[in-house]
This record gives sequence, C-alpha cells and structure tokens, in this order.
Amino acid sequence: MAVKLRLTRMGRRHKPFFRLNAIDSRSPRDGRIIEKLGHYDPIEKDAAKQLVLNKERIEYWIGVGAVPSETVAELIARIGIESKHYKEIKAHRAKAREIAKKKGKLFDGTQKRQAELAAKKAEAEKAEADKAAGEAKA
Repeated sequence: MAVKLRLTRMGRRHKPFFRLNAIDSRSPRDGRIIEKLGHYDPIEKDAAKQLVLNKERIEYWIGVGAVPSETVAELIARIGIESKHYKEIKAHRAKAREIAKKKGKLFDGTQKRQAELAAKKAEAEKAEADKAAGEAKA
C-alpha cells in the first residue's frame, strides 16, 4: 500500500481548517485515513496554534516510505523535518527559476508583482521629472 501524507480540508466556507493525515494514495482527499498526524489552521493568528503536528509519527511515516504532498512537505519543513521529496521539489523549482531567468520570463506571482511595482515606481518618477521640467521652463 502506497501511503501519502496530505491535508484533508475541514471547516466551513471561507474558514478553512486542514488536518494532516497519513492516507492510502488511492483514496480521495476526504476519504478514509490511516492516522491523524496533526492539524493546520491558516487563519489562526498565534503561530504556535496555527500548526500543530506530531513530529515523531511524521518521522516514522516518512521513514517507512510515505510521500508528503508539496504543501505538506513545506509545512513539515517548518518544524525541521525535510524529506528527500521536499529537497527534490526545491531543486526542481530552483532549476526552473534559472531557466525562466535566462529566457527573461517571470517565474511566479511574486516576481510578477515585483515587476509591476517597479514599473509603477518608474512611471511615478518619470511623471515627477516631467513635472519638474515643466515648472523649470515656466
């Protein structure tokens, strides 16, 4: 049986709450679980209450061969557990980011927002310079 560590969505509309579970990979997202390993509440302000995980059991499941999803891999990396799959994901993203950089394309939403802010800032500076030049003529 192939086991995955993944999140099950709970809560209500616009108030998500997730449980981290060990699940058979063929089961649906909210299907039968093997073991509950913790929970994640993205809305919680207190960082200690936001992510509550059973570190020993997560290490056990990863040691047995369970594969965490990308999101779960990032969450468990916060508590100091880095799986080989997480390292592979990070390496793959770094390689993709370098390829995008060589092509001159933006890789993700953060880079796109930074480019938009830089363009707005450049427009504002140009408008100020034009205004100052117009006042100097007058």
